Amino acid sequence: MSHRTKTAESPASREFVKQSSLYQEFLAEREEILRHKWIESERLGYDIGFEKALLDWIRKHRESWRTARRPDRTQKQNAAK
Repeated sequence: MSHRTKTAESPASREFVKQSSLYQEFLAEREEILRHKWIESERLGYDIGFEKALLDWIRKHRESWRTARRPDRTQKQNAAK
């Protein structure tokens, strides 16, 4: 049996994590997976579950979703000139 030591997080560190772009990206991706789960469950007539929805969404939609969210590098480079 392993024992985990519970670390005390300060409210400031929790707030920092919540405001981080990585966490915000995680929340946005999770929302898309839940939307995909709902759509596919409705289409099939039963709850497909989060794990199946996650794997299906990653395989079918993740790459294009991330590409669509990525800021256009060309615009950033032109703005810097």
